[in-house]
Amino acid sequence: MDIKSYEWQSDFAKTHIAEGEVKGEAKGEAKSVLLVLDARGLSVPDSVRERVTGCTDTDQLERWVRRAAVIDRAEQLFD
Repeated sequence: MDIKSYEWQSDFAKTHIAEGEVKGEAKGEAKSVLLVLDARGLSVPDSVRERVTGCTDTDQLERWVRRAAVIDRAEQLFD
């Protein structure tokens, strides 16, 4: 059986799959924030890196991606 095309039926499985997808999306957004800061040559202190990677709110992470494109210092991400 090809598990990629299998459609889970139980609420338990659907809930855990959805949670995993949200976590994966947040992880990707956090990576994007850090990549933008790095591409711009900005130094990223551990405190900023930890706050970004620890965030699970994808809406907040998307706002940070946008801010990362225009700020002068990584610490300004949270202003």
